[in-house]
Amino acid sequence: QILYLKPPWTLANLLKCYKKHWMAVFGYVVPRSLLSTIECLSKHLYTEKPFDSSTVHILLQESKTLLHAFSSRSDYNGVLPRAYAAVTKLCEALGEVRAASVEQDLSEDIMVLSENAACEKMEATTPNLQNTEEKEFHPSSHVAQEVWSVLEGVWNTMNSYSVEIFQKLDCSAVTVAAKPSFEEAFLGLQKLLAAVKDIHEGIGR
Repeated sequence: QILYLKPPWTLANLLKCYKKHWMAVFGYVVPRSLLSTIECLSKHLYTEKPFDSSTVHILLQESKTLLHAFSSRSDYNGVLPRAYAAVTKLCEALGEVRAASVEQDLSEDIMVLSENAACEKMEATTPNLQNTEEKEFHPSSHVAQEVWSVLEGVWNTMNSYSVEIFQKLDCSAVTVAAKPSFEEAFLGLQKLLAAVKDIHEGIGR
């Protein structure tokens, strides 16, 4: 008789009932601070703005928090555990999608860096090739030189990013190293890829 909105309820109606009766009813069942969770869900679920992955992640985490809080009172005939499991599965799926998206963006950035380095090297060597047509041309050495220029471009770019990052963290930690050898550059890129993979897995978890 005193309900703010009568059943049957939509999700929007339920969220409104939560807010209306929070202090008098629900605040005695779950922590009252969770009102911010209700307001977050209500604000984002009923907006005309499109969702990005970060917003979806926040909404899923807030939903899990709310479901977990109510589970301390009852499992509601098994409905609550099933809902919690479904939201957890969505969180995991979203984490995989976001990790794949980050990995794809990184791969595209490396490809662009590689292409730029190759183009710059070709532009620099073209006049020399035109002026030395009488000299013998060795395809294998030219290919090796191009491969090295691509790796060197990627390595130098990542090295400059690293210097900028360490400067932000601690100026005393910055040491400008000499030009790396091919083996050092290759090992460094392998370590970089392993570290990025670990970061992706951490984000997914």
